[in-house]
Amino acid sequence: MIKLFPRYLMSFILLVFLQVFILNNIQFSGYINPYIYILFIIALPFETPKWALLILAFILGLTIDLFSSTIGMHCSATVFIAFMRPYILKVISPRDGYESETLPQLKYYGVNWFIKYSTVLIFAHHFVLFYIEVFRFSNFFTTFVRVVLSSIFTIILVLISQYFYGKEVRR
Repeated sequence: MIKLFPRYLMSFILLVFLQVFILNNIQFSGYINPYIYILFIIALPFETPKWALLILAFILGLTIDLFSSTIGMHCSATVFIAFMRPYILKVISPRDGYESETLPQLKYYGVNWFIKYSTVLIFAHHFVLFYIEVFRFSNFFTTFVRVVLSSIFTIILVLISQYFYGKEVRR
């Protein structure tokens, strides 16, 4: 993980930049809000300790909150998916387990595995984020439509990014 630190630092900066300066300004009729920054948590190595995962998620969410003036909403949603990630990985693990020196990426485990993995985490993130934003259940179905549509759009962006990000890089 230490050898990959510069790569993950650049990934962090790039994803925050994309989210804050481009994607936060995209909103389709109030229902679709793409959040690509969670790709940072999704793409961290399998061997990342739980405590480091939670700290990185907190820093990522706090950074987005500072730029978006959202007072902890992104922070709580990213910490939630960082908490869920090890359990999700355990539930959808391949029969032989995860190979060492691989990452949770499309190129290592295929489209079906990656879609299951990213869909669960993205949907959980969006569910927590949007319901914290609304903070009431009176508009449950309207908010749920926002969660579903934003999740679909974010999943498409994450899959597209995997074809660019997933190119073979020498370690």
